[in-house]
Amino acid sequence: MKEKIIALLEEISNLRATHADEIESLRLKFLSKKGEISTLFNDFRNVSNEEKREVGQLLNDLKNKAQEKINNLKEQLSSESANDEKLDLTRTAEPIAIGTRHPLSLVKNEIIDIFSRIGFTIAEGPEIEDDWHVFSALNFPPEHPARDMQDTFFIEQNPDIVLRTHTSSVQIRVMNKQKPPIRMLFPGRVYRNEAISYRAHCFFHQVEGLYIDKDVSFAELKQALMYFAKEMFGESTKIRLRPSYFPFTEPSAEMDISCNLCGGKGCAFCKYTGWVEILGCGMVDPNVLENCGIDSKVYSGYAFGMGVERITNLKYQVKDLRMFSENDVRFLDQFKSAY
Repeated sequence: MKEKIIALLEEISNLRATHADEIESLRLKFLSKKGEISTLFNDFRNVSNEEKREVGQLLNDLKNKAQEKINNLKEQLSSESANDEKLDLTRTAEPIAIGTRHPLSLVKNEIIDIFSRIGFTIAEGPEIEDDWHVFSALNFPPEHPARDMQDTFFIEQNPDIVLRTHTSSVQIRVMNKQKPPIRMLFPGRVYRNEAISYRAHCFFHQVEGLYIDKDVSFAELKQALMYFAKEMFGESTKIRLRPSYFPFTEPSAEMDISCNLCGGKGCAFCKYTGWVEILGCGMVDPNVLENCGIDSKVYSGYAFGMGVERITNLKYQVKDLRMFSENDVRFLDQFKSAY
């Protein structure tokens, strides 16, 4: 029996396995109830009394070595499987290109960062809205052109439900729920039923701002916008405000900045005027405040709104709006350094 035990010890020490089924077969061969080691234990009663001590120690050693070998084979196979999972044989040997943030995301985040320095926080709302939040609460009369099908996407099943045409709808939601003071930004995607071209798209992105408190003045609006223009386009940037009309602000204005390409001297980009329009603004109309349950005799405020694509065009001189939504990697790769 001693010779058989020694032979089995040598055989077990040389065991190899390449998959789990093979390891299980080896376990059954040596360690199961009908395995070779169990058979030797059954034959142990036939060993003479003089040899029982020595043979018993050899048998126990054989069983322990067999169990240890099976465990080692399992651990080795598990480790190799884990390494194989990490190894992607389909991966190219060339360096993997690093992605970048989209230029619109870069500019939107910069706008938010600039206004956050003067106390503005962020609020967001749904892109599918009802007529009240998009138009009526914002002082749009029923006959206003913006309600026409050529400008707004209506949901056919319910003509009262639309894709929002501006993020001003979020302003209404905030004013309905929150008491002044309110100082917030409203970034988001908006939709208008327009023909797609190099200068227009059926969806684009806006960042609007709202400040409501006691004794808010137009001068505060001007200073906030001046601060933004200089932070975004450089300290030498100048602004001008031109009278305009928006249903939800009174008085209203459009803001131009001095052309950042020619420095205000005049070029093809600014149509030789030296100025480029970037946003609309004004004092919140008292009717809008009253529609939201805010006493217009106590509180006043200003609002502004800008297109992110417009600011991105000025900052990076992108001449075709369609490039922002085509996901051309060659175009997006140009913004790696801006990440």
